[in-house]
Amino acid sequence: MGAGLAGLAAAAELTRRGLQVVVLEARGRVGGRVASREIAGARFDVGGQWIGPTQHRMHRLVSAHGLDLFPQWHAGTKILDCQGKLSRYEGDIPSLPLVHLLELQRSLWRLDALTKRARTTPDPAWDRSTLADWSASHVRSARVRGLLTAAVRVIFGMEPAELSLLRFLGYSASADGFLSLAEIVGGAQQDKVVQGTHALAEAMAAGLEVHCGAAVRAIDQSGDSVHLHTDAGVWQADRVIVALPPHLTGRIAWTPALPQLREQLVQRWPMGATVKVFAVYERPFWRAAGLSGEVVHTGGPLTVTFDATTAERVPALLSFVVGDEARRWGQRAEGERRRAVLESLVRWFGPEAGRPIGFGEEDWAREPWSGGCPTSSPVTGSLACMPALREPVGRVHWAGTETARRWTGFMEGAVESGERAAAEVAARFGGPTRPSASSAIGSA
Repeated sequence: MGAGLAGLAAAAELTRRGLQVVVLEARGRVGGRVASREIAGARFDVGGQWIGPTQHRMHRLVSAHGLDLFPQWHAGTKILDCQGKLSRYEGDIPSLPLVHLLELQRSLWRLDALTKRARTTPDPAWDRSTLADWSASHVRSARVRGLLTAAVRVIFGMEPAELSLLRFLGYSASADGFLSLAEIVGGAQQDKVVQGTHALAEAMAAGLEVHCGAAVRAIDQSGDSVHLHTDAGVWQADRVIVALPPHLTGRIAWTPALPQLREQLVQRWPMGATVKVFAVYERPFWRAAGLSGEVVHTGGPLTVTFDATTAERVPALLSFVVGDEARRWGQRAEGERRRAVLESLVRWFGPEAGRPIGFGEEDWAREPWSGGCPTSSPVTGSLACMPALREPVGRVHWAGTETARRWTGFMEGAVESGERAAAEVAARFGGPTRPSASSAIGSA
C-alpha cells in the first residue's frame, strides 16, 4: 500500500518475479514524499530531492529510467548566522573561534565513535535519553550546540530534545556517519535529478497497475486472503505490503487487531516537521557576489538555505523551516510568512534577495497522507517496540523508508525497504515465478 518509492520499488520487484501486483494509493498522484511543483515557470522538487554517492539503488534507478544527475551547487563562500552574528567561511567547517572549532571537532569525533558502536553493540541506555541530553553533557559551547541543532533539525525535522539518542546514532550508522547526512560533496546532498525526482516516481509507476484515489480504510485478514476496503472499492490479495510511515497505519481499521507491540509502535513514531520554501530570481546574484547560496542559521525561522538553481539554469534559493519553527509556520498569515523569509534572505544576500519573481512553499504537515517530512522517528523509550517495525503480521508485510537498514529516512532507504518486503512476499510463495499469486500495495 502506497505509491511512494517504497511501494513502487516493491511492486516492480514482485512484477519482475512474475507475481500479479496492484498498487493502491490515497493521493491523486504517485511519489509519496517525492513531489514536484511549478514556480515561476520552472519545476522544483518540493519533497525528497538529493542523492548521495553511496546511494546505489537510486543511482541504478535513475540510470535504468534514462534520467540524469547534476551536482548540487556549492562553489563560493558560505554564510553562518550564529547568535545574531554573521560570518563567512570556505569549505565544510563554519567560521568559529579556534576554541569552538576544536570543540566542534571533538564533538563530531565522539558522535562518530558512538555511531560505530551503534552498528554492532548499541547501548539500551541510549534509548532513555535524548540527543539534547547528550549535547548538554558533552558540548560546552552554545555556538557548537547551535550548529549541531541546526543540522539535526534539517535532517530529522525535529528538535534534539525530541530525538532519542539511540535513534540518532542508528540513523547516522545507516548512512556511514553523521557527516554523511550533513555534507554536500561525498554526502547526502551531492546530486539532484535533472528531470526531478518526481519524474523518477512516474517512470517507476509506468507499466504497473496503480490506482490513485484509493485510500485504504480497512484491512481484513481474518479469512484465507486479505480484503482491502478502499475509497475506490474492495480488493482481495494473497499478501499485502504496507508502504507507509508507521503512524499512518493507525488510521486503518484492522481485522483482527494489530498485535499489541505493533500497536504501541504505531503510537510512538511521530513525523518530523518540514517546510521547504523556494524564492526564484531573474539572475543568481549571490554567485556573482562569490557566494555559494548556502547558509546555516542557528536561529529562525530559516535553518538552512541552499542554491536551488535548476538544471535549466533558473536561479533560485531553497530554505528549510523545520522542527518547532515549522509547527508554528502554518499559524502565521501567508504574507507574514513571505516577509519573514525575504527578510532573512536580504540579511544574508542583500537587497536583490527581497525581489523574487516567484515564491512557493510546501508545508508537509498539511499533507494528510504524509503528516510531515522528511521522516518519522520513535520517541524516547521505544526500544521495546522496535522488533515490530519489520515483523510481518499475518499476510501483511511492512515497507517504507523508516523500516530501511541502509540510508534510513532517505529515498535510498525507501527503495531498499520495498525490495526487502518484496523478497519476503516472494519467499512466502516459494519462489520467484508464480503468476497466480497476487499482492496489493497501497496507501491508507
